[in-house]
Amino acid sequence: MKSYSFIEPVLVVALLLLGCSCAGTSEAIYFNNIQASEFADKIETLEPVIQENDLLSITISSLNPDASEMFNVSSNNSIRNANATNTISPVFGYLVERDGFIQIPLLGNIKAAGLTKEGLKNKIRQEILDRKLLISPIVDIRYLNYKVSVLGEVARPSVLTVPNEKLTFLEALGLAGDLTIYAKRDNILLIREEEGKRVLTRVDLTTNELFTSPYYYLKSNDIIYVEPNKTKIASAGALRQWLPLALSGLTLVVVSIDRLTR
Repeated sequence: MKSYSFIEPVLVVALLLLGCSCAGTSEAIYFNNIQASEFADKIETLEPVIQENDLLSITISSLNPDASEMFNVSSNNSIRNANATNTISPVFGYLVERDGFIQIPLLGNIKAAGLTKEGLKNKIRQEILDRKLLISPIVDIRYLNYKVSVLGEVARPSVLTVPNEKLTFLEALGLAGDLTIYAKRDNILLIREEEGKRVLTRVDLTTNELFTSPYYYLKSNDIIYVEPNKTKIASAGALRQWLPLALSGLTLVVVSIDRLTR
């Protein structure tokens, strides 16, 4: 039976397209050639400053539970909060208004914006003591809207809601399903708001610089964007360029075989 050599060019095109999509092994490795090392923990620099639109959980307790209870009436303020699993539920807390104040039962308006959690704790505690409302009050404050966004070449781009207010750069990537094989690992963009400004920085995951970086621990509202590497861009371009030709070639093959078999 006669063989048809016109099939061979189509196979060559298909193999070329497949080859374009393969990324080099070295491009997929984190922390290349890293040796055993030890890095000091910089968690003490993490304490963020409270800003407008922050949602705070504030609990006040003392030796007299009945007297403390009147400070812990559920706030009417709430937001609809989405986590990494895309479940949405209302979250109740004290919303920092545009003027920077929160309103606490019996204490009235308290300036919160510009303070750290520790600073606001001390301010509320001192206010209670000055008014002689409780003896030895204990104030606990937590963020309810601590979130980080991970976008780009990751398995599951997500807005991550973090309950413990402590998240590392690598943990965020892990919660987003890790980088894809097409991710550009040496030039990841981190966007952070500091003192009313958006600060953009680049993070290289192929070296150990992340471990001594102030960006190892993330802050609320940080945004991570992972760019595609050259392999992804080249393969996408090659696919757009060669796919129509390949389809045309396959069509020609089908038509030719159909004619020859009649």
